[in-house]
Amino acid sequence: MDALYPVDPVESIAAGHFQGGATLSLIQANTEDDALNVILGDVYEGEGYMFTVELFGGYFIKDALAVGTHLGYSRTWFDIDFSLLEDIADVKQHRKYVSNGFFAQPFLKNYMKVLDSRNLYLFNETSVKVGYSYGISQSDDGEEMDKTRNKTWSIEAGINPGLCIMVLNRFAFETSVGLLGLSTSVIDVEENGESHSRLVFNMVNFTINLLALDFSLVYFI
Repeated sequence: MDALYPVDPVESIAAGHFQGGATLSLIQANTEDDALNVILGDVYEGEGYMFTVELFGGYFIKDALAVGTHLGYSRTWFDIDFSLLEDIADVKQHRKYVSNGFFAQPFLKNYMKVLDSRNLYLFNETSVKVGYSYGISQSDDGEEMDKTRNKTWSIEAGINPGLCIMVLNRFAFETSVGLLGLSTSVIDVEENGESHSRLVFNMVNFTINLLALDFSLVYFI
C-alpha cells in the first residue's frame, strides 16, 4: 500500500518509532422479573458477561510500515434457568458455563496518508492469530447433572483494514472492521468424563459488520 503523500521524519508513523495500545470490551446481560420468551421456550432467570482485554505493540521498520503483535485474554460466564417446549415436554434446566481463552497475533501493519495531514491515516493490518480456550458447562434438570468440558485451538489469517485519527500529541484513536479471511477451529469435547468427540470447523469470512467495529487507543513513541 503506497502512500499518496510522503511521510515526514517527525511523524508518528515514520521509521524508527514504536506504537502500543490496548483494547477492552465488556458485554453484560441479565433478565428482569418477567420470563423472556425465546423461540423454543422461556428464560426465567439469567445473568452473564463476556470480557476481553488485549495489548499490542509494534515497531516501524520503515516509513508507514510496522511489525508487532497482539496478546489477549477473554472470559465468558453465564448462569441461566430456562425451560424448553413448555407446552409439550416442559423440560426445565439450570445451566452454568465458564470459559477462558488466550491468543497471540503477530501482524504487519501498513499505513497510508490520503491527505497531506499528520492527523488522519488509513491502514491495513495483515496478521495470523493463534488462540486457545477451555471451558466447562454444567446442566441440572433436578434429576441428574451433566458436565461438558471443551478445549479449542484456532488459527485465523487475513486482513484488517481501518482508520487512524490522531487526537492528541502521540495519541491516536483507531477503528477497524476486524479480521477478514480464513479460520480453522478444532474443538475437543468431553461429556461427564466418559465420551469424547472432536469437531473441526473451517470458515471463510469477508463480511463487514458496521455495528461491530473494533476500537483502540494507540500511543506512538
